[in-house]
Amino acid sequence: MNYFSSNFKLGILGGGQLGKMLLTETRKLDIYTCILDGSTEAPCKIGSNEFHLGSLMDFDTVYSFGKQVDVLTIEIENVNIDALEKLEKEGITVYPASKTLRVIQNKAKQKLFYIDHNLPTAPFSRFAYISEIEDAVDNGGLHFPFVWKAAQFGYDGNGVKVVRSLEDLKDLPKGECIAEELIPFKNELAIIVSRNAKGEVKTFPVVEMEFHPEANQVEYVICPARIDPEIAKKAEEVALKTSEAFNHVGVLAVEMFLTQDNKILINEVAPRPHNSGHQTIEANYTSQFEQHIRAILNLPLGSTANKAGGIIVNLVGAEGYTGNVVYQNIEEIMSMEGVTPHIYGKKETRPFRKMGHVTIVHPDINEARKVAEKVKNTIKVISN
Repeated sequence: MNYFSSNFKLGILGGGQLGKMLLTETRKLDIYTCILDGSTEAPCKIGSNEFHLGSLMDFDTVYSFGKQVDVLTIEIENVNIDALEKLEKEGITVYPASKTLRVIQNKAKQKLFYIDHNLPTAPFSRFAYISEIEDAVDNGGLHFPFVWKAAQFGYDGNGVKVVRSLEDLKDLPKGECIAEELIPFKNELAIIVSRNAKGEVKTFPVVEMEFHPEANQVEYVICPARIDPEIAKKAEEVALKTSEAFNHVGVLAVEMFLTQDNKILINEVAPRPHNSGHQTIEANYTSQFEQHIRAILNLPLGSTANKAGGIIVNLVGAEGYTGNVVYQNIEEIMSMEGVTPHIYGKKETRPFRKMGHVTIVHPDINEARKVAEKVKNTIKVISN
């Protein structure tokens, strides 16, 4: 099939920042791209060939949109799976597949998948209601502290909380959830695996992530990770085994814990481009976004090697500011060597909302980390 400068149509469910960065690649290759999103302010609205307004969770909306394209992909997991399943039966190519999304969309099912496929993950218990957690604590079947995770619709630190007492359960959603053993880890790592339909597989270099202690959001992504080569190899093996178990087509981000005794445990996965791979735009020969397009169109995969060390600083809304966004001191960081800001196109900021990221590239990753700290302390996302 001719994808380039042709009648071929690629559909993307979701019009957020990940979709916007995918559009950079489809425009570079002149691939006609259609976006479906529920917001009139979606960052993808301007850059796509067609923008369709509608709910990603509505069966008829997703099904109708999917019938208008040749290949359908996602930039967010929260979409109507039943519609995707029907589209697949009617001959529309959908990546990731609906059966993969059914598992990944629900954290309880995702954890059970790891157990069934002998993939390492932290011990956990599954609960239909918060009240069952309270019963388990009272009966001695569950002990503090543990990590509560909503089974569905969590994102960017939402839907996750460390629970140290019954008091911590009071304001949490009452529905299905898991309680996961709190792991005393040394590092949080991630690897993005790319796979096309022909079975060609490549991995991006392992990254390490530093999190904001309050928002539970990634503050820095550092690549290559500052870990021993043997640990990196072990993490890569786990990521490859995970991708193979899902038989995933596209890019799959595998987030992992490195424990104090150097074991690798899977935290969770994302079957799409991911925050842990944004540095690949500047720091790698092939970005995760180009690789995703290559993979879902069954094209040869690009080189995943680093050109230089890369660090991401996430730009999130500052506390105490809500309203029309202002990027304070952005000119100052743009004057720094090796620093590239990415602004996502969201017009309104609020505390901890992801508004953009900044990439720092440098031959020495430790020097890049120093610059990243300076960037973090300089630019502020506020409102006017």
